Amino acid sequence: MTEGSARRFAGQVAVVTGASRGLGRALALGLGREGAQVLACATDRSVGALEDLDDAIQKAGGPRPTLVPFDLKDGERIDALPSALAQRHGRLDLLIGNAAVLGGLSPLGHVDSRAWRDTFAVNLDANQRLLARLDPLLRQSKGTALFISCRVAAEAPAYWSAYAASKAALERMAAVYAKEVEKFEVTVGCIAPGPLRTRLRVQAFPGEDPESVAKPEEAATEILEQLADGTLGRPQESSAALPL
Repeated sequence: MTEGSARRFAGQVAVVTGASRGLGRALALGLGREGAQVLACATDRSVGALEDLDDAIQKAGGPRPTLVPFDLKDGERIDALPSALAQRHGRLDLLIGNAAVLGGLSPLGHVDSRAWRDTFAVNLDANQRLLARLDPLLRQSKGTALFISCRVAAEAPAYWSAYAASKAALERMAAVYAKEVEKFEVTVGCIAPGPLRTRLRVQAFPGEDPESVAKPEEAATEILEQLADGTLGRPQESSAALPL
């Protein structure tokens, strides 16, 4: 990484959900070491992993991130984010909705109702609430809202009903929001980066050789390139997997 590229996100403020591991961690680390002030969000069970991220960003010479451990199903904690951002930074340049849960794989008729609700609560409802609360800051900063989707949203494979439906709904929500804020110069994208070596994929494919799929850092590099050079597509144009 060149000295110039290391400052591509200098002065920007970014909120990243699911930042304790996988693609979320890779994105948060990449943004932090390239100068962004990162608010790293993850479940309150991931404090240790968030602290490791903090150490990694500072070791790379980035500004110390703000660690925000909380359950995305806790709407009141989401509601508190705008005032904290406004008081501390006065702006929001980038929202990355990366956190997701699998929700279990089973025939539709056997899906547990609580698992269904929890899957939508994290994969869709939390992102809607984040947008609703952070929309004024995104408009003020002419920022970017990026959501991480998955190929299953389009492919709809058997037994993936909760996850596929929640991701498909996320893509449509992002598409609608993009039209609503286009005149305010807010960029909205929804990317499906393809198979990655993450804990969620291990849950879905427990017998898969992890070496057969890409590392999250590879996808993060591609996504950060798109964010930096302004080529991030609109949701309806960016559902295909990134070239990894």
